[in-house]
Amino acid sequence: MIENDNNKRTDYTEGSITSAILKMGLPSMFGFLSQNIYGLVNMFWVSHLPESESAVAGITFFNNLAWFLGTFNHLIGPGSVAIISRRYGEKEYDKTEKAIKETLVLKLLFGAVFGVVGFIFLPQMMYLIGARDEAYKLGLVYGRIIFIGLPINYAIWTIFTALRGVANPHKAMALMFGFSVMNMILDPILIFGWLGIPAFGMVGAAYASVITFVTIFLIGVWLFFAGHTNIRLHLKGKEKMGLDTMWILIKLGIPSWLAEMSFSSSRLLITPMIAGFGTAVVAAYGVSNQIMGIGFTILVGVGLGLSSLIGHTVGAEKIERAKTTGDKSIALAVGVMTVFALFIFVLARQVLGIFFTNPDTIEHGVGLIRIITLCMPFMGALMMIEFIHTGVGLNTPAMVINIINAWVLQVVPIFLFRQFFGGGEHIIWWIMTLAAAISSCLFYIYYQRGRWLTVRV
Repeated sequence: MIENDNNKRTDYTEGSITSAILKMGLPSMFGFLSQNIYGLVNMFWVSHLPESESAVAGITFFNNLAWFLGTFNHLIGPGSVAIISRRYGEKEYDKTEKAIKETLVLKLLFGAVFGVVGFIFLPQMMYLIGARDEAYKLGLVYGRIIFIGLPINYAIWTIFTALRGVANPHKAMALMFGFSVMNMILDPILIFGWLGIPAFGMVGAAYASVITFVTIFLIGVWLFFAGHTNIRLHLKGKEKMGLDTMWILIKLGIPSWLAEMSFSSSRLLITPMIAGFGTAVVAAYGVSNQIMGIGFTILVGVGLGLSSLIGHTVGAEKIERAKTTGDKSIALAVGVMTVFALFIFVLARQVLGIFFTNPDTIEHGVGLIRIITLCMPFMGALMMIEFIHTGVGLNTPAMVINIINAWVLQVVPIFLFRQFFGGGEHIIWWIMTLAAAISSCLFYIYYQRGRWLTVRV
């Protein structure tokens, strides 16, 4: 059914608040959960290559670099969340269409620029963060293919964001499911050469990702231009795209970009410190992050749905409803992360055993998971408060908190302990845990002041 008739547009700023949170949050949660499951499946297949730990370590090194370059996506993404959702909440549908198209253009341009930069300088960057020998070679061949597909990778997240922003979260979920399922099917076929196709090894995992990026992006573009969404896109809309409004999108995203760059660059410094404990620790770190990432992915999904909902609600000038929505979302996040933390604390060894046979590698991962789980409820609150501020276009507070978290509370203490006090890798996990707890408390104190309820974009 075509959903571009004004009378049929969905409005989640009316009715039950809990129902609105679930209707916007659950589809996003399931969509992002499928993404994390794909990441685990990808690690599973790669860990069964003859190179095993080196292959997993290679992807782990590259993922840290990709995270750093991916921060430039945040120059556009957070601003687009606020503009698209708030214009939709204000019922300015032509301006909503304009914002979606401007975001897509910017994402494709930024993705092309940083894809070229990443492709050219990947060898030097991999070496700088501690990749060596087989892990270096495997991460390099995998990463260069991923960088070729970076423009579409950037743009596909705008498709998901725009669908949530115009109150079509179920369509975003369906596309994300399709993304994950297609990747999971292609991975073993291209890695190991099933169905008569040549075995590409690590490169096959990268090919699977790029093929999936392109396919799902084209489907998403078709949905918008065919009118199967609450806002239909046209090649020539009533509101013309302009550099001035594109700059507003970027300006809103600058604090979020600085925050993300700060945190990801801190990982680039911390990763070599972890690498100093050996390839087994790096491999355990990579897989453990994927396992714990299931919980964080659940929150990212709910949080992105919440960002759009908060944008709709504040855009409709329903301030008390927005505050109640924020409070309930934080409580939900803390509860979900507490349950998830208990679950993986108990089953850490069994889950890691799926990926590794080396008992030392498994023990490294168990130690990491059982320490980091202690801060997961705090991380739940921290992430949800950040998404609330993203929804209204107030990104500077999150930037400040992220810089404090990444550099003051993590990089400096970890460096000092590694340089002057020694000790095992557990010191790093404890510092990360305490940093998350302190940062969460600081951000919650700021959230209670309520400035996010009155900001205008």
